[in-house]
Amino acid sequence: MHRRSLLALLPLVLAAGPAMAAGGGGKAADKAGTAQYIDISPVALPVTIGDRVVNYIFVGVRLNLTAMANVQKLREREPFFRDALVRAAHRTPFTGKTNFTTIDVDRLKAVMLKDAVRLGGKDIQSVAVMSQTAKRQSGLPKHPGAPAG
Repeated sequence: MHRRSLLALLPLVLAAGPAMAAGGGGKAADKAGTAQYIDISPVALPVTIGDRVVNYIFVGVRLNLTAMANVQKLREREPFFRDALVRAAHRTPFTGKTNFTTIDVDRLKAVMLKDAVRLGGKDIQSVAVMSQTAKRQSGLPKHPGAPAG
């Protein structure tokens, strides 16, 4: 008898897991005011000396949105945001100020914010660099802005 009851409830239990994971049952989470954002897939940005590429840095960027933004509509535009980032980095690379294993985060944020607002409108609030990983860590030429010593 108990076995039949458990087998009858099994489909409901299995369906409840994905529904909870998708946020189907959490009205408290909606009232908490969770931050809205779009994560741009990591892209390889060139690091150059003059016209010569000396390294690539894989950068993950997050676009923070206003509370009233249409997140779904803007997430569909993620490939356009990624394309704008790659194009900007190839026009004028975001080469770091003191070494070739990091990028100039402040300049990247400024350029990306301008392009993101152009593509996504006033719903883009700010830009954050979530990660940066250099392809090469050693064997790089000496950076002209590196401290002596």
